[in-house]
Amino acid sequence: MKVHHRLFAFILLIVPVLSMGQSVDDAKKWYLEGDFTQAKPVFEAEYRANPNNAQLNLWLGVISLAESDYQKALQYLEFASLKNIQESYLQLGQLYTKMYRFADAEKEFTRYEKANRRNKQALALLNPHKEYADKLKRLINRTEDVQIIDSIVVPKSDFLLVYKLSASAGSLQPVSGFFRDQPNNNQVLFLNERQDKIYYPQDDSISGSNLYTMEKLLDSFGNEKRLSESINQEGNQAYPFVMPDGLTIYFSSTGHGSLGGYDLFVTRYNLATNSYLTPNQLNMPFNSPFNDYMMAIDEEKGIGWFASDRFQPKDSVCVYTFVPSPEVVLLENEDASYLANRARISSIKESWKPDIDYSALLQRSHKTTAPQKTTQKKDFTFVINDEKTYYTLTDFKNATARSLFSQAINLKTRLNQQEKDLSEKRRQIAGSSNSSALSASILNLEKETENLFREIESLELRARNEEIRNSF
Repeated sequence: MKVHHRLFAFILLIVPVLSMGQSVDDAKKWYLEGDFTQAKPVFEAEYRANPNNAQLNLWLGVISLAESDYQKALQYLEFASLKNIQESYLQLGQLYTKMYRFADAEKEFTRYEKANRRNKQALALLNPHKEYADKLKRLINRTEDVQIIDSIVVPKSDFLLVYKLSASAGSLQPVSGFFRDQPNNNQVLFLNERQDKIYYPQDDSISGSNLYTMEKLLDSFGNEKRLSESINQEGNQAYPFVMPDGLTIYFSSTGHGSLGGYDLFVTRYNLATNSYLTPNQLNMPFNSPFNDYMMAIDEEKGIGWFASDRFQPKDSVCVYTFVPSPEVVLLENEDASYLANRARISSIKESWKPDIDYSALLQRSHKTTAPQKTTQKKDFTFVINDEKTYYTLTDFKNATARSLFSQAINLKTRLNQQEKDLSEKRRQIAGSSNSSALSASILNLEKETENLFREIESLELRARNEEIRNSF
């Protein structure tokens, strides 16, 4: 009986191994196709049985790198490199570059170059990575001497909760919290202090997402405008924040020469040309080879925030709190490793000035201000059909229909003013002995009022038809 039990136990142990061995070829196929989700568990099971398999270490290292698990990626790729797996040289060199370990990256790139000296295709893959490493190395020499006083890792879905802005700085909220027709849009919208202007990203089918603005018209927002081409170039533009001067805007972009993913940029509105100046890319440590975004500065508190997913799991982001400076001050230090650590933000305490107590600033940064009322009321009642009635401009799904109805709102403002003027002139004519001039003025106003009324009716009809034709 014991013999049968032992045999059965042996079969249970060996069958998964055999089946796993049969599926490694499938895992290789999935890996080459980029389907890491299916390949990973097979490789991991095989790795547990054979952790010294250099090829498995390479594959798991590449997968870990793609999943932003940098510690595991480093472990796997260093082992594969030690076992002279050529592809690992290139992968490990890229990881060392992201870690600002440029000397180590150069060694791996050199090994890859020597191993592939007769392979022009492989060498062509190497050149962009070497150039990128050289670029990052140069940019580290322009690292700013900024005091980062706090950092907190939070789920990406909750990162805005860390930004405790004063009312004077405006407010940030998900686009879905403002536009009722975009319930799944988790991009960020900025509302200024006066709550009469918003800035937000909007997807354009060809070029990615671009930044737009709207103004408050009476009790609703309209007059949508796309920001100038100096901002809206190739790539995605998002995470806007406008300073209280109304001219300076911080935003994030995957274009404009980004170092990788989103980078932070700043520009100012030029009143002379009615457009924004060419954006400036912020220095390190604000930017990195990872996604860096949502710069916000609260002048009342003397605090700034920005977010980065550098060396964070895919579902997490680190929000840094820093002390804004009125001018850019670069670090002056000949120690390359010190500059790299400051650029990477290896330690926030390393950025602190000696004999300065930041506790008051920290307390201020955590203080919650009174919540601002940002949700819209019913600004108007506009019947679309038997099933749909709109109450704000953001209810419109079609841009043309929204624009037409926005024009109607503007004309209604003029119509209200003219009706007031007409009532006043009628009151005046009742007590006037010389009524001929007033009568002529009243007739003109009545004609203008009638024309405005008809134009408003036409715009509303066109808006309704456009919305029904293109959105239902």
